[in-house]
Amino acid sequence: MSAPYLENHFLIAMPGMRDERFSRSVIYLCAHGEDGAMGLIINRPQQLAFPDILVQLGILDQQEAIRLPREARDLPVRNGGPVDRSRGFVLHTDDVMVESSMPVSESICLTATVDMLRAISMGQGPRHALMALGYAGWGAGQLENEIGENGWLTCPATPELLFEGEIERKYDGVLAAIGIDAAHLSQVAGHA
Repeated sequence: MSAPYLENHFLIAMPGMRDERFSRSVIYLCAHGEDGAMGLIINRPQQLAFPDILVQLGILDQQEAIRLPREARDLPVRNGGPVDRSRGFVLHTDDVMVESSMPVSESICLTATVDMLRAISMGQGPRHALMALGYAGWGAGQLENEIGENGWLTCPATPELLFEGEIERKYDGVLAAIGIDAAHLSQVAGHA
């Protein structure tokens, strides 16, 4: 019998995580199936600001970027993972969708086109959104092996944990939401 798929779950890096790129990471899993998995790191801020991305993509010029609605101007950009860092993704609530928006859960969608960036820049974006450059990806069976080797802790995601709170406090916040103190996590796996 195969393990259940973990779309719309968080992956929380365990202290013994071997891959330093994921140390203390919280990843929102957007897709997970027999062919592999894809997710976005949600707790690593990117140096690039949202208005800078809009200017680079030619959606706005520098003068227009100054007049962005506050929600767009202040939208943090995250380092979504080590794969294809030039590619942008918007995770958002389903109150605003474009043709290319893909549902991840009943209330969360993923959009990887500039249409959503345009909507956000005009103040017509979704109630909650986060943008990430790059993503984390796993081949068939790879994520399951990493979980089995105590590399990741998993828990169901909620919109509140996904969109609210400070980026830098997400790791401790997600752990606290499931009743775990990071100081009590072991670096070694136990097997019965």
